[in-house]
Formats: sequence, C-alpha cells, structure tokens
Amino acid sequence: MTQNRKVKVITVTGGKGGVGKSSVSLNLAVALCQLGRKVMLFDADLGLANIDVMLGLKVRKNLSDVLSGECSLDDIIQTGPAGLRIVPASSGLRKMVELSVEQHAGLIRAFSELKEEIDILIVDTAAGISDMVLSFCRAAQDVIMVVCNEPTSIADAYAEMKVLSNDYGVKKFKIIGNQMHSLDEGKLMFQKLLMVTDRFLNVSLELVACIPVDVNLRKAIRQRSCAVEVFPSSPASRIFKVLAARVLQWPIPDVPGGHLQFFVENLVRHEHDADAS
Repeated sequence: MTQNRKVKVITVTGGKGGVGKSSVSLNLAVALCQLGRKVMLFDADLGLANIDVMLGLKVRKNLSDVLSGECSLDDIIQTGPAGLRIVPASSGLRKMVELSVEQHAGLIRAFSELKEEIDILIVDTAAGISDMVLSFCRAAQDVIMVVCNEPTSIADAYAEMKVLSNDYGVKKFKIIGNQMHSLDEGKLMFQKLLMVTDRFLNVSLELVACIPVDVNLRKAIRQRSCAVEVFPSSPASRIFKVLAARVLQWPIPDVPGGHLQFFVENLVRHEHDADAS
C-alpha cells in the first residue's frame, strides 16, 4: 500500500437483515464526501451485494474477479454520488459466502495493495455473525450497530455484540437507531439495549444517531441515488449530515492502528488465530 495517511475504518453491522445497514452506510458515506473527505464504501455483503443495485451502477467486474486473480481491487472500484468510491461485491454467488482461508487471505492482500488514497473506509457487512462479518468488525476502529425498535433487532444486535465482546475483544459500539418515529423512541430503544448489555456484557455503548422514518429514503433508491444527494433537506438527510460531522470528530489512534494497514493487519491476525485453532 502506497499511502501513509491515517485512514478511519468504520464497520456498519446490525445482527439481523432488514434493519437498513446499507442505507445507513451509503447515506453516511455520501454525507462524508459532501464534507470534502475521500471516502470508500466497501460492500462486504459478499454473497448478496446491493450497493451497486441501489445506485444503478453497471458493474462488469466485482470482488469475485479480484479473488480469482483476474484483476486488482483498484480495477473494480466504481464512482457513486458526490465522488464516493465503491468496492462492489458479488450477488447470488454462494461461493462468496463460503470463502476458503486462501480466498480470505486474498481479500486481505487486495486491500493491502490498494493504491487509492482515502480518508475513510466504510465497510457495509452482511447480516448475521459469520466469520467474515466478525472479522470486519474486529478489524475496524469503530463499529456502528444499526438497530430498529423491535425485539428481533434488539436481540440480534445483542447476540452479535456478545460474540464480538467475548470472543474478539471488541468492547465499544456506536449505536444508530434506524426507522424511528421520534427521538424519544430512539432513546427508548437504546435504553432497552443498554439494560441487557449492562447486565450481561462488559461493553460500552454510545447512541450516535436516530434516523427517522422518511419516505425520501425509498424515493431516493427508486431514483438510483441516496437521500442526502437528491433530498438534502429531508428529515433523514439532515440527521445523516449531523452524524457525518460527528464522525469527523471521532479520534483516530495515533499509532499504526490509525492507518489502513491496521484494518489489513487485524484481518491477517484473525487468519492466523483461525489457523492456530
């Protein structure tokens, strides 16, 4: 990797599907671009990728081609709204969900050889707690957990935090309440989550945003764009912009962990741990 600049790596996850991880990842990424940052969004739902579909991008080669050695990571990067750089994954390929150790190492190597200079890498994970999802969460500097105010979402978010905390040493989570009808509803959801984590887990939670129910989010996707780009004054867009400004204040460790190499090295370390076991 040629760059030495500090890169913030944020993983967006959520336990269960349908909580709006991809919408949050995309709108936050574009909002950060609008603040002048060089942002890359990695669609890490390796078997059911959807960022390219949401934006109507015509993707000729994707991550499966990188892993097969047909091209480099730099070759597949797409440009989205506000100059966002997007790493598209594959859709409908079962083999991408069941990567071998060699393929997992190939993914890590692809990122280590990335030539583009970026300020922020946002990793949009798959649903569930597969090894790949846990690896991306473990390797990031900040983990955003997207949670809806429903029992299954809260239970699955708790389950993912339990695994990450007990097995991977991840102790800090930033919570985004999504599809909220009010700020009070978001705070109530957070208190429910806090009640169980305080009792059973040794973790620290921070509520960083409550994204309101907003029809403009769906309208934007129908237009093959995102709300912060085409509906910048909508309720959700305003919250995403506030969140983006907050993200810029999150510290980057003043150690090698502040670089993109940190992301790569932590993935490599996970591979070594897996091999040892």
